[in-house]
Amino acid sequence: MNRRRFLQSSAALSLLTAADFAPWQAISAFARELDDFVRGPAVKDHPLRQVSKHVWMIFSPDGFPTPENQGMMCNITFVDTAEGLVVVDSGTSVQIGEMAIRQIRKAFNKPVIAIINTHYHGDHWLGNHAYVDAYGDSLPLYAHPGTIQAIQGVQGNMWRTLMEQWTNQATIGTRVVPPRLPLKNGDELKFGDVTLRMHHFGVVHTPYDLCVEVLEDGVTLIGDVAMDHRIANMDDGSYLGTFKAYDSLEKMGSRIWLPGHGEPGAGVLKWNRRLFEGIYQPCEQAIKDGLALEETKARVLKDPRVSSQARDTKGFETNIGKYVSLAYLEAEAAGF
Repeated sequence: MNRRRFLQSSAALSLLTAADFAPWQAISAFARELDDFVRGPAVKDHPLRQVSKHVWMIFSPDGFPTPENQGMMCNITFVDTAEGLVVVDSGTSVQIGEMAIRQIRKAFNKPVIAIINTHYHGDHWLGNHAYVDAYGDSLPLYAHPGTIQAIQGVQGNMWRTLMEQWTNQATIGTRVVPPRLPLKNGDELKFGDVTLRMHHFGVVHTPYDLCVEVLEDGVTLIGDVAMDHRIANMDDGSYLGTFKAYDSLEKMGSRIWLPGHGEPGAGVLKWNRRLFEGIYQPCEQAIKDGLALEETKARVLKDPRVSSQARDTKGFETNIGKYVSLAYLEAEAAGF
């Protein structure tokens, strides 16, 4: 039994004894208070970095959650507007959200006025908890309608539990605070001197990814639609959908792509496309040639687009087998 469950069980037993079997409503309220009381440790400060006139970020050097990094694995982005700060992807935990709030309070004399969650993977929205604690329950929390539904459903508690497991309980105390205001492709949010335009391209990294274009800066916050030097999770996604999304994004003319993982820059889409084409296109050919999956994996690993990037790609060794399998299955299905 982990520390959280032990404390909850012990405290609940004490409550029952002291309250002479109090009503379940009281026990439920006590459990919620205990969740707030039992907290993982604070996260060390990570510095703010300016990306463009209106865009700032807290860069995460790690690609995956560990006990050592306490779940600090996703870039957190802030758009500085005349009306206040807009957060795009709030991080993995209440502790990371609190760290980010400490940083912006040092740099800006402005409140957070909105949050946009790009998709339903927990490293992009579990930090919402800290912001509603700091700025109130009425803080606008935006996402694609499918993302909202997913977090309100099984994805919410699943991701909270996974992050606790992967970080050895470092994120404990984080509540599921889903986004609630829907955004669709083409929607714009205007905050004084800054306009944010939403882009949704269908199934890419997930079925509901939003990219947020900062029109005045020529910067697009792409979430996990593309990553820099990290292999992307494709369990819920589509290679073909990703290539179509890149075609559309490249026509927009943004000068900087800011990913959820990795460094922002002009070459992020190009880097990720090269890796993904090196995975998917050999699978397409393998299907035509009648090759089995294991033979296909060997062909992928020899492809220069893959072999040249493997060493510098976080998570490559542990994930390439699965993502070749997913590419093979998608190519097989597309061939029918």
